[in-house]
Amino acid sequence: MRVHYQGVLWVMGAILAAPLFLPSKSAVVQAQLSTGKPPAEAISSHGYVVSRSQITGAKVPGDYTFVLTRDEIYVPILVRKPEGKGPFPVITMGWGEGREGMKKVEDLSERLTQMQDRMIARGYVVATVNYRNEIPYAYESSKPPQNLPDSISGERRMLKSGPTLDHEDLIAVIRYLQTLPYVDKNAVGAMGVSHSGEMIMKAASEFTFGAGVCIEPADHEFLSVNTGPTAPRKDNEIQYNDIEVARKNANKTAAMERIERIHTPILIFGRETDHQQGIFKLTYEWMKEAGKDVQWASFDHPVHGYVFIFNQPDGSYKPDAIQEKTFDIFMEYFDKHLKH
Repeated sequence: MRVHYQGVLWVMGAILAAPLFLPSKSAVVQAQLSTGKPPAEAISSHGYVVSRSQITGAKVPGDYTFVLTRDEIYVPILVRKPEGKGPFPVITMGWGEGREGMKKVEDLSERLTQMQDRMIARGYVVATVNYRNEIPYAYESSKPPQNLPDSISGERRMLKSGPTLDHEDLIAVIRYLQTLPYVDKNAVGAMGVSHSGEMIMKAASEFTFGAGVCIEPADHEFLSVNTGPTAPRKDNEIQYNDIEVARKNANKTAAMERIERIHTPILIFGRETDHQQGIFKLTYEWMKEAGKDVQWASFDHPVHGYVFIFNQPDGSYKPDAIQEKTFDIFMEYFDKHLKH
């Protein structure tokens, strides 16, 4: 304990003293030399199943799994599969931004047990996913990180040209699922709500997979929509319900460059009263203009993310008429693109 305590004091002292030793603005920032040892090879995609457990309220147990990412850390997912050897198609399910690690995966899975049971009974593996936290505005100035030569240590360390972002974790998860012996590697689809819907768009612009279902995708970064001080707001909430307002505040050149790289079929769900409905519509419109395989469906529903049918507080399963309709729409869409 004494050594640990002294170590903490030393670190705190270094942090407090750090400003005294910061380089001046004129200092030259050094970069890796191309003459170093060749870039380290990426480790094969893999995951560790830490337990197979029954999930509260579910008919089918799940594999609690940690999946390797591009920068060699692990993100949590929970995989549930039909009986049999397969190969089965897969659907990943994500909600919002990355947070809370495996706890979020567990909570989301427990709230979706009966909806997922229906998907599994239809012959799908279902993977509830999570990601690292978002870095606001990093996407628009970042490129997928590349492995760099090591010109410092004399070894072949895993050195990256930039940070790994949250949507790249989704790509890592899809790559992992494609390695499972009971999975049809050509039939992996993804569905996500809000920020997780935008992550599907970002991932699809860098990696092609079976199909994506984006539910109210918050594509303000993907479309380079203004979210700064001059963006329209009401009570500190961005207001882009009107597609023309969204269009006026988006960077079409940047957006179309990303859209042009997409070769994954995409279904987009809007919500008529959502404050970002104009962004959802604009995503569909510009994908259509680019000649991409895209479909649109929109409903007037009071609940954000209404396509995800959560269990009721008493544990019952009571989808309303619109939710039943959206379930049929997206399952038929996945059937078309993932069942061979």
